[in-house]
Amino acid sequence: MGNDPSLLSGWGNYPRIAVRRLAPADRAATLAAVATEAGLIARGNGRAYGDAALNPLATLSMLGARGILAFDPGDGRITVEAGLLLGDLIGAILPHGWFVPVTPGTKFVSVGGAVAADVHGKNHHGAGGFSAHVEALELALADGRVLACSRAGHAEIFAATCGGMGLTGVILSVTLRLLRVETAMIRQETRRCANLAEAMAALEGARATYSVAWIDCLARGAALGRSLLFLGEHARRKDVPAERAGLVPAHRRALRVPLDFPSWALNRWSVAAFNELYWRRARPGTALVDYDSYFYPLDAVLEWNRIYGRAGFVQYQCVLPKPASAAGLTALLTRISAAGAGSFLSVLKLFGAPAGMLSFPMEGFTLALDFPASSRTFALLGELDAIVADHGGRLYLAKDARMGAGLFRRSYPHLAEFQALRTRLDPAGKFWSVQSRRLGI
Repeated sequence: MGNDPSLLSGWGNYPRIAVRRLAPADRAATLAAVATEAGLIARGNGRAYGDAALNPLATLSMLGARGILAFDPGDGRITVEAGLLLGDLIGAILPHGWFVPVTPGTKFVSVGGAVAADVHGKNHHGAGGFSAHVEALELALADGRVLACSRAGHAEIFAATCGGMGLTGVILSVTLRLLRVETAMIRQETRRCANLAEAMAALEGARATYSVAWIDCLARGAALGRSLLFLGEHARRKDVPAERAGLVPAHRRALRVPLDFPSWALNRWSVAAFNELYWRRARPGTALVDYDSYFYPLDAVLEWNRIYGRAGFVQYQCVLPKPASAAGLTALLTRISAAGAGSFLSVLKLFGAPAGMLSFPMEGFTLALDFPASSRTFALLGELDAIVADHGGRLYLAKDARMGAGLFRRSYPHLAEFQALRTRLDPAGKFWSVQSRRLGI
């Protein structure tokens, strides 16, 4: 395994930390690293945005173990190693008529990372998070044991590991219940929403399996929060032309951002121009699109994170409880628009019931936005933190790079329970990250 010191970051390219990188080639080497290292954190494909998968002592890449261990095409149960990427998983299961039950906005996340962050998708309001569909997992503990955890066995450890950001141990394998599909196509409906109130009502009133709204966060006045709503359903075979009705994994030709953009390229005027063009070019109505285009539009541009320049960027994703969502989102968007700090990657989704000790979702609305990393941005985000706190919300650990410990402690009510369990499992504190130290987890 390699141990060359190097600068490493999450997907936001901020912060960059000098870490010792370990790359075990298989399960045995992973267990050896867990046994011998004084401190470490597991890392999947590096798609957490901030410092959640960074440990200066040892950052343990799980990509060397990415096989499929067992698969029953009849009942849709699959067991995979933690380093397998969602895109590769879909490529293996789709020809058999199965799909992942929950997916985030990129297929380049590892299965172990999806569990550790309890990632969510466009269907959380109905299907919950990724971990809701995990039947069991294997976890390497600090003392060298490997536990088979599920809701029936070691249930408390299972609940802490789902959304626990790798702090309970190293996830080795995951058994997942899949979703039956008839085609590789999505029936997408696009609607324009004139403002935030209309977008929220449309999300709550939609009966679609998948729903997400893109928000023009620079719009003001009566147009504050104007949105494009994208609803989706897995297309049935009978609804798809014969030539498009197969179960063939998508293979789009991806572009690549070849270099870091200059810092001045993203500004209020360029984002406003993009938002206006995106709004006007949308075609309301229904269309058949492949699953890759619907779930993973940004994956068509490899290394798109480089458009924010060498300084990197931060994603700000919050969730607000449903009773406070209208007032809280209005305050957030009003402040962002007034600051002229628009993000062209701004999305609004509806969440269902919460799960897990440190899982992010709660019943309400979640807003996600990207901002270039800068002192001006951090000052604005401090103001947004206050709005989120005042409305009973919280921030997503998988996207976080700069939240304060005070906001974290106030907004995650099961933190003490998680910390007590973690202390029992790992009294010497072997598993930690730069983020966990920053937040005092």
